[in-house]
Amino acid sequence: MNSNPRESDSNRVIVFDTTLRDGEQAPGFSMNLAAKLKMARALEILGVDVLEAGFPHASPDDFNAVAKIAGALKTTTVCALARCHAGDIESAARALEKARRSRIHVFLATSPVHRKYKLEMSREQIVETAVRAVEKARDFADEIEFSAEDAMRTEPDFLAEVFNAAAAAGATTLNAPDTVGYMTPEEIAERFRYLIAHVDNADQLVFSAHCHDDLGASVANSLAAVRAGARQVECTINGIGERAGNCSLEELVMALKVRSDFFDVSTRIDTRRIFATSRLLSELTGQPVPPNKAIVGRNAFAHESGIHQHGMLRNRETYEIMCPQDVGIAETSLVLGKHSGRHALHKRLQQLGHDVDDTRLGQIFQQFKALADVRKDIHDDDLQALAAGVDPLATGPWTLEAIRLQQNGENHYHAEASLRHADGRSGRASATARHLMDAVAQAVTDAAGTLVKFAALNLQSRSKAQQWHSEARVRAEFDSSVWHGQSRDSNAVTAVAAAALDIVNRIQRCRAGAGPSSALSPARATATSS
Repeated sequence: MNSNPRESDSNRVIVFDTTLRDGEQAPGFSMNLAAKLKMARALEILGVDVLEAGFPHASPDDFNAVAKIAGALKTTTVCALARCHAGDIESAARALEKARRSRIHVFLATSPVHRKYKLEMSREQIVETAVRAVEKARDFADEIEFSAEDAMRTEPDFLAEVFNAAAAAGATTLNAPDTVGYMTPEEIAERFRYLIAHVDNADQLVFSAHCHDDLGASVANSLAAVRAGARQVECTINGIGERAGNCSLEELVMALKVRSDFFDVSTRIDTRRIFATSRLLSELTGQPVPPNKAIVGRNAFAHESGIHQHGMLRNRETYEIMCPQDVGIAETSLVLGKHSGRHALHKRLQQLGHDVDDTRLGQIFQQFKALADVRKDIHDDDLQALAAGVDPLATGPWTLEAIRLQQNGENHYHAEASLRHADGRSGRASATARHLMDAVAQAVTDAAGTLVKFAALNLQSRSKAQQWHSEARVRAEFDSSVWHGQSRDSNAVTAVAAAALDIVNRIQRCRAGAGPSSALSPARATATSS
């Protein structure tokens, strides 16, 4: 047996990640074996101490995933979940055979409602079952964790009794989960203090918190448990998990880091990997991260309010308590919208190569505000148009006359576009691509004689008043700058064609305007669509 982590560093919180077990149980978050392996390796790089890889006895897929992960990880302890059943423990042991460091996590419900209705067991039977399970698991793994399911609705004296018995049988980590997210931070702290005071040899054990978010308090409860002496927290990336989810790893870790003066503890997490790990989970599950999600949401380091932007330009600490680089985000984003002020607009215009005087800035600012009332998203090419004296909402000079489509075999589409210029000229071109909408967009821009490289094409369709409406947003690279186009139409093909044409017309209006057409945004397109 290896020494307990608590013995070597009482001021370090062990991060127990259960993204691949509790998190994956949430509807819509299931992953195949390849995805689980990719996520497990990312979590090891992130620096999690313990990775709960699954529940081997639940299914052959879970068993295989735990076994593969156990053989793949080099530094992180791999944990397998098991009920207090001999068959579960044996399955966990077999799955963990190749682990460099292993943990079996046995659990048994202890609360009155679970004892009566789910288990139909007495207090004495609960204690006996827990002891037998821990003793059996002890023969198979480096570490044994015992969890009292629904611990926070269990009588405190009985919970301490069960924990004492489990520890005497060989468990070195005792987990007191708030299984249904019922508790408040004050109650959680009081319970952990009680357990540490009433469990024998508490200084040789690790007390663990596993909090659910049913009342939105999982992170606050976990932090309260740490303050009360818990030295392991069970959490998930992006806070995913059963029902409303689990304690969010990124929120917990950054709270401990930013407020180290208050908590006086640390973790092994490389916080610079947090954002990448969050986005990997989103990519593997197809579930987006909410924009307002703390730490990793799109808006976590974005500022649109003019007052906030002014403060940020003077000193970042006015409105940010951590650096975006601390969690792996490149930089703060000053989002230009209807709430933005002159300072942020002036700063961005300068970055785009336009050093305008106060009079011209005032004119552009008024036009910018009018545009922001119409458009939700303001891009650099909008600002470029304003600086060039061009109305970003203007139309033309090209209009779409026709778009013709055909499929070339199973994997390619052919589109032909016909355009008409305001001066009477016509433009025609065709394009072939693997995706229909890519062919449409390319044909339109080629027909206008403006050769762009497409970086992204997003098409959303929704029903309104029993009619379908499609909204297309296109991003492309031209002349070392990024341009955006958008359009809505009842026909998806027409919407994409019009969005591509919007880019062409923007470029040509700016080239004919007062300002240069280059030096827009430092961003670059990274892929072409055909």
